[in-house]
Amino acid sequence: MNLIWLLRMARWARRPPSAARVKLVLGIIAVCLILAGIELFGLWPDWATMEPVRGRAPRF
Repeated sequence: MNLIWLLRMARWARRPPSAARVKLVLGIIAVCLILAGIELFGLWPDWATMEPVRGRAPRF
């Protein structure tokens, strides 16, 4: 494990995130899982799906 990650974990242990921050992160994860479930079950509308691109993107 990288030393920077160990220092980050030590800082989190000393000063854990607030309850509002934890709720925010859990809410974002829940929204992502709901969207993934909608797409998995085929309920995602066709108008919101991008067409696959063939070849390379043009360079500007």
